[in-house]
Amino acid sequence: MASEIVELSAAEVEDFLSSQVIGRIGCHVDGLTYVVPIIYAYDGEAIYVYTIEGQKTRMMRANPRICFETDHYDGATGSWRSVIVQGRFEELDGEGAQRALGLLAARFAARRSGEGGERRQRASGRPTVAFRIEIDEATGRSVTR
Repeated sequence: MASEIVELSAAEVEDFLSSQVIGRIGCHVDGLTYVVPIIYAYDGEAIYVYTIEGQKTRMMRANPRICFETDHYDGATGSWRSVIVQGRFEELDGEGAQRALGLLAARFAARRSGEGGERRQRASGRPTVAFRIEIDEATGRSVTR
């Protein structure tokens, strides 16, 4: 049976963004493109991230237009699903940063409880940065085999 690429509906895109844990941010500044994986939370309107200061945050501050991608591949069947978001980086502080941290904590609370409740410390000593990706457009595709 032949497989075809199918466009996801808006509801399927929403469901997929809500169900995934890891995505990738693509940013571009001064001729350099950088893609990096992140863990995220999605609240139905924006993607929230809490990370450490580094190349991605410096690049997104310089050019807030970013691309976000998340996907799932089923190796047993060869089926896959992917969502791509075109959006804008917005750094958060105060209540916004607390909201991002709360969304991420709530999303991953069950995962942490299964690990004995221990929290990892950041060994780098670098400052943390909270941000969200304001979604301008989100599209998705899938192949079912």
